[in-house]
Amino acid sequence: MSELYDRIVNQRGDFEKLLARIPGFRGYLEEATRRTADRMLRDYIADLLARRIQRLIQLERRLLDKGSMALMSQTASVKLKLQTYRDRVAAAMPGYSAFDSAVKIDQNALEMIYSFDEALINYVDRIDSALDALENAIQDNAGIDAAIADIDALSVEANEAFSLREQVLTNLDQSLMK
Repeated sequence: MSELYDRIVNQRGDFEKLLARIPGFRGYLEEATRRTADRMLRDYIADLLARRIQRLIQLERRLLDKGSMALMSQTASVKLKLQTYRDRVAAAMPGYSAFDSAVKIDQNALEMIYSFDEALINYVDRIDSALDALENAIQDNAGIDAAIADIDALSVEANEAFSLREQVLTNLDQSLMK
């Protein structure tokens, strides 16, 4: 499909690690609760992303305090992309609709979905690291443009990954309904 798709699917981690990171997420494995678990996962990630956006706003304020008004258009653009990602995660229709049917999904397809869900959480970690780098750049007063550009690129990639997740779920639902 794409390089991003291949990377997400091939970087599949231990599913137990995914479950351990999200309180109450064990229901993801049970057919009757997959839709609820999907909603829980996305609500949890949306909350984490909202916290990262708030952190970016705090870093923006620090930049303003240092007199870096010229960087506000860049940080505003990044903030918009992160907010878009957060909103997409929070507002997407529950996935796995065909899973509630009598049709059984094969293990490979389920593992692919798990890898995309794990990628959603990994993006939160990567955003944290990028925000750390921006905070350090602000403190050192060096490399701020590059740190903002890194968060911007990561925000674009996260949105692309979410689009791929939606595409995989749509294709899976269509193939299970046949």
